Amino acid sequence: MKLAKNLERLGTESAFKILAEAKKLESDGKKIIHLSIGQPDFKSPKHVVEAAKKALDDGHHGYVLPNGIIECRQAVTRKIKKLYNVDIDPERVIIMPGGKPTMYYAITLFGEPEAEIIYPDPGFPIYESMINYTGAKAVPINMLENKDFSINPEKILSLINNNTRLIILNNPNNPSGAFTEKKQIDKLAEGLKKFPNVAILSDEIYSRQIFDGKKMPTFFNYPELYDRLIVLDGWSKAYSMTGWRLGWSVWPEKLVEHVIKFCVNNHSCVNAAIQFGGISALDGTDEPINFMMEKFSKRRKLIFNGLNSINGIECSLPGGAFYAFPNVIGTGMNGEEFAKKCLHEAGVAIIPGTSFGKKAVNHVRFSFAASQDNISQALENIKKMLS
Repeated sequence: MKLAKNLERLGTESAFKILAEAKKLESDGKKIIHLSIGQPDFKSPKHVVEAAKKALDDGHHGYVLPNGIIECRQAVTRKIKKLYNVDIDPERVIIMPGGKPTMYYAITLFGEPEAEIIYPDPGFPIYESMINYTGAKAVPINMLENKDFSINPEKILSLINNNTRLIILNNPNNPSGAFTEKKQIDKLAEGLKKFPNVAILSDEIYSRQIFDGKKMPTFFNYPELYDRLIVLDGWSKAYSMTGWRLGWSVWPEKLVEHVIKFCVNNHSCVNAAIQFGGISALDGTDEPINFMMEKFSKRRKLIFNGLNSINGIECSLPGGAFYAFPNVIGTGMNGEEFAKKCLHEAGVAIIPGTSFGKKAVNHVRFSFAASQDNISQALENIKKMLS
């Protein structure tokens, strides 16, 4: 068979490869502590599950609108209003099967040869993968320049030129757990006013995982950018609903019809019954989120202190999400060597920094979406391994 050449430019998400390797080791009898995959270790809220079951019992078994049932889109706008005091037309909301389709469609809308798309590096690997796939030039933002990995507005604005079509931002950030506060986002938004032809994709999937009582500096705060702003969010992280494959995004009015075409050509529509579960999550109590954040706060402190107590490892304090992104070069190993040794000798599955971009050669990502007991044991195993 002769395959399309653009397949050579398509990357992947290494977390799933490492998960498969770890599962293989487990099947061979080795005990593995999983700190690789970005998945909360909590069940989806009971009232959400019950709402989806009721939807099935009530007969919601058929096709629905490709942009999502109106009830679900309205629930999204109610939540945005409650969180940020912003009114959004539900016709600008599109319900997606997870967060990745929003990335795929946004990058495909703007990516083509001779176009440039700016993205965070290290960052979620699908950004660069999809940019390369479209034939556009991937222009990295070096997120390692700031010690806390936060967004540098001046640096981003300096990368814009006449070929720039789209800027991708992610706050809080995966893989670093960095959180950029509003004063920096204000500077960036102000600077972007000078570039009216550049679109913005703000990936805010970790908007409910922010520590120390700080507030999410959402791009919904800047209505002057709405005509070119795409905001990605969803249920996976906030409500521990990763396997439901349910996300939402808000688009400029002029792009909605194009995105709906993508939906029709690609996935037709999102499962009807789970959208009712999504409504229940958004309209219901935030107690499940608050409970998870209490646990994540304790785990953050544990993994931050634990990693920094190990000779050769330096880790900044994560401000959001549930990831730590230490530099391990002091151990005498780069990130890939360290991650491989951890998996095979310490029985701890983590991800090398280069899975998120070429610049993070000396880093690894730990997910602390695992129990405190597992985190403590993993740290102990690594200490023994290095000694």
